[in-house]
Amino acid sequence: MRELTFIEEALVPDVIELLEHDHREVEEMFLAYTKTTDVKEKRSIVDKLIIELVRHSEAEEQAVYPAMAKAIDGGKDLVEHEISEHSEAEKIMAKLDGMDPEKPEFDTLVAELEAAVLEHIEEEERVAFPKFRESVSKEDLDKLGTTVERLKKIVPTHPHPIAPDHPPFNALLGPGAGLVDRVRDLITGRGKD
Repeated sequence: MRELTFIEEALVPDVIELLEHDHREVEEMFLAYTKTTDVKEKRSIVDKLIIELVRHSEAEEQAVYPAMAKAIDGGKDLVEHEISEHSEAEKIMAKLDGMDPEKPEFDTLVAELEAAVLEHIEEEERVAFPKFRESVSKEDLDKLGTTVERLKKIVPTHPHPIAPDHPPFNALLGPGAGLVDRVRDLITGRGKD
């Protein structure tokens, strides 16, 4: 069994590659949203976007940002900026979560979310990720990749804008909220389309 775990961990990309892959998936979902006029498909795409963005953000806030804050010169300020961007996106997602896609403000909110997320992605990939890659070993990036993969399986899938964004409280409350969210998603079929 130990050998299998080693093989599984070797297949996980380093944390930056993993997060950049998430970014590409989110960009594709926004593109798919702009190409459809079907209301049901819009709802499905937004549900998947919210699930992915929340999982991604929670994993970053619990595992990546604490490491980044320690490893990079000025890392605490950089991380605070990243978390504030997550918080703004989470407020928009909370409005969208469960909103009727036929409401006029639905498309406007999706456009606001897209602008905020794409700006965050650009900053993270241009500034934060290169600094982080320079500051930590490949081995540490690989371990963080494995940690993020595991976290994404237990963190929430719905936005919780009033929940804590900083350790240790986010890590303490995240798994419980994640379990509740996943049960709720299972019952409603959210994210399965």
